[in-house]
Amino acid sequence: MTGALLGDILIRLLVALALGGVLGIERSYHGRPAGFRTHALVGLASGALMLVSVFESEWFRTPGALIRAAIDPTRMAQGIMTGIGFLGAGVIMHERLTVRGLTTAASIWITAGIGILVGIGFYLPAVLTTVLAVGALSGFRWIERHIRTESYAEFVVTFAADRAPPQADVVALAVQHGFAVAGITHRFRRRDAVMEYGMTIHSLDRKAFAGLSDTLRANPDVVEFRLAPTGD
Repeated sequence: MTGALLGDILIRLLVALALGGVLGIERSYHGRPAGFRTHALVGLASGALMLVSVFESEWFRTPGALIRAAIDPTRMAQGIMTGIGFLGAGVIMHERLTVRGLTTAASIWITAGIGILVGIGFYLPAVLTTVLAVGALSGFRWIERHIRTESYAEFVVTFAADRAPPQADVVALAVQHGFAVAGITHRFRRRDAVMEYGMTIHSLDRKAFAGLSDTLRANPDVVEFRLAPTGD
């Protein structure tokens, strides 16, 4: 494998990683579970797997177009990736508004891609892909922690029924602490004599959750509340 070919492969992998990361930053900013690292890994995995087809002549040397078409080893790679998709889906956990395991699923997918590259003898591209993937998992984690992103949470608060404030007051309380509110629900339990409000809240200020929690704990009319942040 020539230096020019390796340079071409490295450029393709870096561009796939970078462009996937760009889309991921936008998703991370809006607090979506599939964020920066997940998109970057998926972009890198896709770029690495395309090397199998684009540079097939570098690793699969079988004389005759008919024989090559009949064997077509790329179909094996397609079957592997289909099977790995089911494995990746198994590690994704969904609970209410929280989705976890997306980055793990993406890393499983890229691991399969690296295995395919090794299997066809593309050792240096496999190593490059591994190095870039490790960099995305570790280095991009630092970036995710330091870029300003929206934090989402499921907010549920329960009041004694005879002292429950109107919905507008609960929404105003969240807004006062810097939150935007969406998806408001109501639940009245006559047997327990409680009124429950539920909503999705989000803010760019991560400290706002602690402030809202302190305010609710100091309110004697609050029977209980729950702030459940969403994320991967």
